[in-house]
Amino acid sequence: MSDLTHTARRTVLTIGAATLAGGAITACGGGGGEKTSQGEPNDAAVQPAAPAPASSEAGAPASDKALTKKEDVPVGGGKVFKEEKVVVTQPKAGTFKCFTAVCPHQGCLVSKVADGSIDCVCHNSKFAVADGAKISGPAPKGLAEKKIKVAADGNISLA
Repeated sequence: MSDLTHTARRTVLTIGAATLAGGAITACGGGGGEKTSQGEPNDAAVQPAAPAPASSEAGAPASDKALTKKEDVPVGGGKVFKEEKVVVTQPKAGTFKCFTAVCPHQGCLVSKVADGSIDCVCHNSKFAVADGAKISGPAPKGLAEKKIKVAADGNISLA
């Protein structure tokens, strides 16, 4: 075989392999947003959560920053803190719990606490405000509990 034929064959094989690799990567990529019930793309689809920052603003540890006050967490309900990726609940008067706000199904953030459940609107998983246990939906398990501190002044912060 001549050097010219050998070089041309190598070039064709390299270009072909690169084209196949690019096609495979494109095929594995996401399809944009989720679809609405009418099959249209939903640009407001909730995206998976990014990793939580190691500390809060000004370099202070996250536990030094109050998330909320006791009176701001409704009995039987709770509040979602997107930046900290946690949800604080008050299942019964004076009892406060904290759970990760990252849904174990596909990593979306839970979006609300209503009617005694913590809700992830990505795929409709629901979790109990009392213990974070899975109530319904495709999530494989409940929400992991996080430690919190309730200070004498009523401030609630991560422990």
